[in-house]
Amino acid sequence: MTVATTTATAAGDHDDDDDDAMAGILKEACLLVRARTKGMAGTARGSKEMGRTGAGGDVSRKIDLAAEKAVMEVLRKHKVGATVIGEECGVISNEGSGFVVVDGIDGTTNAVRRVPFYCCSLAYATGPRLSAVTDAAIIDLVTGDLYHASRRRGAFCNGRRIRTRKSTESMVMGINLSKIDERAARRLAPVIARSEHTRQLGATALEMCYVASGRLDAFIDVRGKARITDIAAACLIVEEAGGVVCSPSAGDDDGSALDADLDIKTRVSLIAAGSKKIFRRLWPAKRGGSTKHYGAQP
Repeated sequence: MTVATTTATAAGDHDDDDDDAMAGILKEACLLVRARTKGMAGTARGSKEMGRTGAGGDVSRKIDLAAEKAVMEVLRKHKVGATVIGEECGVISNEGSGFVVVDGIDGTTNAVRRVPFYCCSLAYATGPRLSAVTDAAIIDLVTGDLYHASRRRGAFCNGRRIRTRKSTESMVMGINLSKIDERAARRLAPVIARSEHTRQLGATALEMCYVASGRLDAFIDVRGKARITDIAAACLIVEEAGGVVCSPSAGDDDGSALDADLDIKTRVSLIAAGSKKIFRRLWPAKRGGSTKHYGAQP
């Protein structure tokens, strides 16, 4: 599979030359993760099960632990005293303020099977809620594309401004069907029918970055299984790129609201879309219930 390494920019866009300090730390950590895990994907060494289950509920692989260790090294280097919420380590309480949400490898199964689509996802929040995330960085560990955003400062890929796609023509939608139950599958059938093209790529954070950069028009996961470590950084990046991230609520489905606790046990459903118009095209209000939105307005 070939993944493009460039991002389209509109006329007048400019490089992001003045990084926020925390965003810079997160980006540094992402780059170190890529360096430390280079050559591990698809190998017996990187795929080795470490005899433990990570806090997120999946079996920890050596590549997961190597990635998270690299992140911790950068946080210590910069004396970041925030509480860490990690896919592998769980919650590490510290005396400082704020929270760092860490998914050292999002898409571990892809990495283990040599499917070239996996990433490192990092977010910083001033409070214990998803809406308190102020800085985010996600690196495509295959191509090296580095996405980042800071609240009210826009979203970037490799230092260039990115924006979502707004058109509802010829829509391309990412979707997560892994271990989906029958009820959720029934809800998705008409949604899939409204999209001209569907993709299941296997790394939620990176798929949401594809929405932010206009490569995908939407990403849908209504299983109620998306972890906060998967989405904390990507939600801000989509929002700052001009998109919306919504938590679907329909009829008898009492799925979690998207503005959820930053907790390793939190599980959510979500729809990330390039615009509210795209969201409404895919998920009409008549499906039932209200919808809570997190992100830019049309």
